[in-house]
Amino acid sequence: MPAGTPEVPVAIVGAGACGLTAAIFLREAGIDCVLLERDGAPQGSTALSSGFIPAAGTRAQRAAGVTDDDASRFAADIQAKAHGTAAPHLVRAYSEAIAPALDALAERHGLMFEVLGGFLYPGHSRRRMHTLAERTGAALVAALHAAAERAGAMVLTEALVRELWCRPGDAGDDAVDNVIGLGFRRPDGRTEHLACRALLLACNGFGGNAAMVRQWLPAMRNAVFGGHAGNDGSAIAWGQALGAGLADLGGCQGHGSWAVPQGALVTWALMTEGGVQVNARGERFHDETAGYSEASVQVLAQPGGVAWNVFDDRLLALGRTFPDFVAAEAAGAVRHAADIAALAAVIGCEVNTLGATLAGTRLTAPLHAIKVTGALFHTQGGLDIDAACRVRRANDANDGALFPNLWAAGGAARGVSGGELAGYLSGNGLLSAVAGGCIAARSIAATLGAQPTMSDPGEAP
Repeated sequence: MPAGTPEVPVAIVGAGACGLTAAIFLREAGIDCVLLERDGAPQGSTALSSGFIPAAGTRAQRAAGVTDDDASRFAADIQAKAHGTAAPHLVRAYSEAIAPALDALAERHGLMFEVLGGFLYPGHSRRRMHTLAERTGAALVAALHAAAERAGAMVLTEALVRELWCRPGDAGDDAVDNVIGLGFRRPDGRTEHLACRALLLACNGFGGNAAMVRQWLPAMRNAVFGGHAGNDGSAIAWGQALGAGLADLGGCQGHGSWAVPQGALVTWALMTEGGVQVNARGERFHDETAGYSEASVQVLAQPGGVAWNVFDDRLLALGRTFPDFVAAEAAGAVRHAADIAALAAVIGCEVNTLGATLAGTRLTAPLHAIKVTGALFHTQGGLDIDAACRVRRANDANDGALFPNLWAAGGAARGVSGGELAGYLSGNGLLSAVAGGCIAARSIAATLGAQPTMSDPGEAP
């Protein structure tokens, strides 16, 4: 690296939920770290999400009256949704680590989580979605950012990482590279450098890279991308250049409820509680209770690639408890109809067809509808990692060949949804980000010789 390059023990690429969580727990262990964030303020995929984190066995969950949930039940739900194809070592690690992580964030860093009540997201056997009072991803990332800075982490914004610097391993084995630093672009076009002893890639997936989506997610090639522009596949490109393994590239979070033309997320709670989706002909075309990720391709397969979410006053009231729905309604997404005939006019379909479709539902007039399409939010495949979030070399998953000082988690790494779109369980993205950030911090701290103060995964603090 250039002479005089400043050095930090740990560099973290990306200041979303994963990077910020890792920074908080690294600082608890007394380790200095710098987060490099491409935007003017931490946002990323976390800010665009609903901010709901699934966890089993937290104090918040018990306070909400859910006393019969635990990590093993949670892990079983994850694997059931993925039809047994999710990486077992990560399912176990993440389901065990997430509750202690959330408890620690609440008790030691002021993030006061509550558990969503009243309904279950598809695939979850217990109420375990944790949220801050604001119920938004933007509030979650802001709270994590504030906690990280209070803990003493440095967040360097407008720092777009473009290159990794490496050298052969200490043993002279050219097949194992040590990351010694990185280069990042500043707003004025200058490239600056930072040396580090350990690097955590907590940056991005590849949902915003059209070529990668066509290659690895062909079913979503025509989907609207509703994620963050930073999901350009950089982590995968760096990993491929280093000879890292890749895994579960067919996994992703799709969503079958992206309001058009408003471009806003509409909560799937409307569907889980009795709403239905109909196509332009007024026909119901899939089982909405299966999940919103697989619904994305079902919607895209309909005439014009669109559908209508249909619901009644009871569900309208439920929707208005979610900020994303409120924003969509304010943008004019919700259409109102006094009866089925008026709703058919809104949709442009035959009254008799729509009437027959709704006859088997619990919906009662007046009715409401939102025109939606299928969207891709973020990918669930990426760099192959072990249970400590250390990056594996390609073709060496069974041999234990790991990069000595390179970690990845969150969107940069494989998640716990397996390799298919239908394997996504609600909240898997933030589960991987927060649990992965916590685990990576613990592993990095141990590697650098520190004694982290966080609890072991699976143990209450």
